[in-house]
Amino acid sequence: MQVRKCQVLVVGAGPGGYVAAIRSAQLGLDTVIVEGERAGGTCLIRGCIPSKAMIHAAHKFHDLAKHSKKGGHMGISIPGPAELEMAGLKGWKDDIVDRLNKGVEHLLKSAGAELITGWAEFKDAKTAIVGDIQIEAENVILANGSIPIELPFMKYGGNVISSREALDLDEKVDHLVVIGGGYIGLELGIVHRMLGSEVTVIEAMDSVLPIFDKELRRPLEIFLKKNKVKVNTGVFAKGVEELDNGRTLVKFIDKNNADDESKMQTVEADKVLVTVGRRPRSDGLAPTGVALNERGFIKVNKRCETNMKGVYAIGDVTDLGEMLAHVASFQGEMVAENIAGKNREFDPVAVPAIVFTEPEIVSVGLSPDEAKAAGHPVITGKFPLAANGRALTQEAEKTGGFVRIVAREDDHRILGVQAVGTHVSELVGEWTLAIEMGALLEDIAATIHAHPTMTEMTHEAVLATLGHAIHIA
Repeated sequence: MQVRKCQVLVVGAGPGGYVAAIRSAQLGLDTVIVEGERAGGTCLIRGCIPSKAMIHAAHKFHDLAKHSKKGGHMGISIPGPAELEMAGLKGWKDDIVDRLNKGVEHLLKSAGAELITGWAEFKDAKTAIVGDIQIEAENVILANGSIPIELPFMKYGGNVISSREALDLDEKVDHLVVIGGGYIGLELGIVHRMLGSEVTVIEAMDSVLPIFDKELRRPLEIFLKKNKVKVNTGVFAKGVEELDNGRTLVKFIDKNNADDESKMQTVEADKVLVTVGRRPRSDGLAPTGVALNERGFIKVNKRCETNMKGVYAIGDVTDLGEMLAHVASFQGEMVAENIAGKNREFDPVAVPAIVFTEPEIVSVGLSPDEAKAAGHPVITGKFPLAANGRALTQEAEKTGGFVRIVAREDDHRILGVQAVGTHVSELVGEWTLAIEMGALLEDIAATIHAHPTMTEMTHEAVLATLGHAIHIA
């Protein structure tokens, strides 16, 4: 067996792992990165990027339908209805993924990190076997990521699919049933609705996206109703039954009558998309000796160190931080620099969260309720997309969205920003930076924002918080 000794071994080439490997190599460390599938990981290959490509395509298709109606739209008419060819859409999406995958491989090579394809099997904390190669490392970074949670009574296979298969369909689905009204289920459910599928959502909580407050959810709930997405909240999925016609019968029941079989409801589906969360990919780590919590996440401190000296863990597989690609990337860079002798900790003031539904929902920092619960004296201000010129020129105001600022009443320090509406995700960088730097309302108010852009809404929302917005009465 070939033996490869290195200073840093990174397991997993997702957004955490490949960033860690690139930064380690940049810092002059002999670095090997191992990936069982394709460089880029879940986010790039079968998650964030392909889903956003599908979302963009769905918007295009949905918009074309407006132009093909009698009288057209914006003065633009299309003679006939737009036609959807799912295989072509899938090919376009796959081309984007392929380009980014090759880009990651090129970046690793250019930085001097060695990419080895295969699954790592650990012999001990710092020795892994990949095919016929034994890798012996001074430091190990575990970036194993996460996988979709499988319901025991609704196993994946056939018509029951995860988000991975939902992004790889060759044919349009007539009726998609989504189990779980979280961000993954709603993003993909709305995509398929905009592509012309019938969509039904089954959610156990009393609302979809329960992590957001009612004010933020309201525009999305209106969109779902307007576009005839059938949403069933407060119900438990109970199982599936394969039918002779090739479809699948989905069973669900109101949670208040969960023990009464006579209250069971059913709906037929062509595909059943199960999106009830993700779990850490921590199987097979026993030989490393790293400690896991009761849910299978690797325990780490703020430096992402495990209980084993020289073994680190980052991203979705850890119990530190949200399961977000940008969190994994941040931690990957941080760990590489710590191995090289720096002293950094994961202690962000603000971590942005985005749901790419229609309309989009964005939150960074504290909501009004969270700020009050933390003991802050709170003032808030809102500015609607309907009062922003750039939003109107992009028809972004039709979603009924807004930007909301949360600040301390006494010293005017910005505590959080939330928004809902078309295109609002592109505004989150300024908000995150403002909170991270401890900006005051006056700092934003005194900053010139370019016109006409949607960033002006941040300025106006701050002015509204101060009590003197210009463009709303």
